[in-house]
Amino acid sequence: MKCVIVSHLWLSYFTLLCSATLSGLYVDNGIDQTVMQKVMTKQEKKDVEHEILNLLGLETRPRPVANSKTLGSSAPKFLLDVYKSLLDSPSGRTTRSEFNLSGRDLHAIDESDAIMSFVSQNRHVPGVRHERGKRLWFDVSEVPPDEAVVGAELRLYQTSNYSTHSDDNFTVTVYQVLFDDDGQKELEYVDSTNTTINQEGWRIFNLTGPLISWIAFPNANRGLYLSVHQSGKQEHEMRPEDIGIVSTVDKGEVEKQPFMVAFLKSSGGRRVRKTREARRKKKTEHSETSYSRNPLLDSPSHWSTRSCQIQTLFVSFRDLEWQNWIIAPEGYSAYYCSGECNFPLNAHMNATNHAIVQTLVHLMNPIQVPKPCCAPTKLTPISVLYFLDETNVILKKYRNMVVKSCGCH
Repeated sequence: MKCVIVSHLWLSYFTLLCSATLSGLYVDNGIDQTVMQKVMTKQEKKDVEHEILNLLGLETRPRPVANSKTLGSSAPKFLLDVYKSLLDSPSGRTTRSEFNLSGRDLHAIDESDAIMSFVSQNRHVPGVRHERGKRLWFDVSEVPPDEAVVGAELRLYQTSNYSTHSDDNFTVTVYQVLFDDDGQKELEYVDSTNTTINQEGWRIFNLTGPLISWIAFPNANRGLYLSVHQSGKQEHEMRPEDIGIVSTVDKGEVEKQPFMVAFLKSSGGRRVRKTREARRKKKTEHSETSYSRNPLLDSPSHWSTRSCQIQTLFVSFRDLEWQNWIIAPEGYSAYYCSGECNFPLNAHMNATNHAIVQTLVHLMNPIQVPKPCCAPTKLTPISVLYFLDETNVILKKYRNMVVKSCGCH
């Protein structure tokens, strides 16, 4: 099996990993076998966890207690559905899903760097006169303020009532709860949809505007108000439950729990990357004596005779005991490039024109001009789905994480 690693940015990090003997880390042993390294010490495991969390953009490790009930609720199931769609190639991707993924959804998924879900929480909002409708409130404080909002949706599940034969149409309307300084303004229209009592499935509402305002003005987050009327009879408000709208989490209905999903695009990646690199440099300087040996560099002598090619490395999240907060994947398979760029540079080495010239000059002056380096020529992203807390889930895409091909540069 070949499961390997990285890019220029990640190579120093995985050199640090490989210099310790770690459990949870699988490498190519040089004879086309992938083997697990020796069990790491408590300090080594702590250092590895710290570095990987930095790569994931997390200050500390989330500590929810995931169980079958939590994983079976609507928000994690939705993002797991999205995660699986990202594993497909864009040409083979389908909108068929129990969550009614639309073409607009797939576009937002492709445009996003992170997708967060939020379940409705009980929070009393005084002063709203309408009481037959339902109030929903979402804690969006975990959304970084520098993230650009690509889009946001409220998803409500409607169960059908086949015992009732009615052709009546109903309008489900979502309002944002607002109050002005005089307490006069109560509700602001957000979105609506029409339905009948015999329809079943997810009802989707555009919440992009409210989410942007809640992120900009957190104290103004008074939540939403859900209102149902029979079409043409606006004066008579109904309870959402009367037409099968699931607006509360009843026993046995966690898979139909109302939730909000936010599609986000990072706008502060450069600053985060610089901070991360500074931390990694400081950590490497501090750990020089602890990680003096590197099995990738102290490999059997016949490794040095290999031509530039991909090599194997796999970090198991399960072996690191992270399965209680990382939903998928079970580990990180990535590929790094290793080997010699010797003359002649064959076609399978994917050599650049500059590498060919450098090789020729190296043959004439090997002391002053080094051989070309074996480096990635194609990188692809990975997606990680994990719990932020007991209820909220996030799906993040990390660019340039997996090496797909190597070449001489």
